[in-house]
Amino acid sequence: MTPKAIILTPDEVRRALTRIAHEIIERNKGAEQLALIGVHTRGIPLAARLAQKLSELEGVAVPTGMLDITLYRDDLSEVAQQPIIRETQVPFDLRDRRVVLVDDVLYTGRTVRAALDALIDLGRPAGIQLAVLVDRGHRELPIRADYVGKNLPTAAGEVVKVKVQETDGVDSVELWDLEALR
Repeated sequence: MTPKAIILTPDEVRRALTRIAHEIIERNKGAEQLALIGVHTRGIPLAARLAQKLSELEGVAVPTGMLDITLYRDDLSEVAQQPIIRETQVPFDLRDRRVVLVDDVLYTGRTVRAALDALIDLGRPAGIQLAVLVDRGHRELPIRADYVGKNLPTAAGEVVKVKVQETDGVDSVELWDLEALR
């Protein structure tokens, strides 16, 4: 099986993350008091890479965390009878921090809604922003990303697959026909 299209190559993923890092710095007037929290699974390595870029550009350490939203999903009963619970790790105080939630794909907005609920249960940050590698549209909730690597209008029968070096051995964004994956 092959994808319908390669949307982003490894170089394009790197460039998109670099641009997002610059936009985060510009909007927040630096990286002081920032923290990045990646949403399982692929948001975690993307958050780590963004934090590294922010640190290189601004000379300050930007803490990162990981967030599991499984129990906050509104479709939990439809996803699995025995959902897999992963680790949430936020090893810093959220108070007075501007938190950037990082995820790979923004689609209906339901994952982001669950992530916001999970994050608020951990504390009250000064503000929350959203960074995604791909925004594919089809929102069901009034949610939008503050930082987007690639806007990709899609059809309902298409699937966006993000691959990252850390878990998949390669960086890419692929567009697939849903039927081809069944």
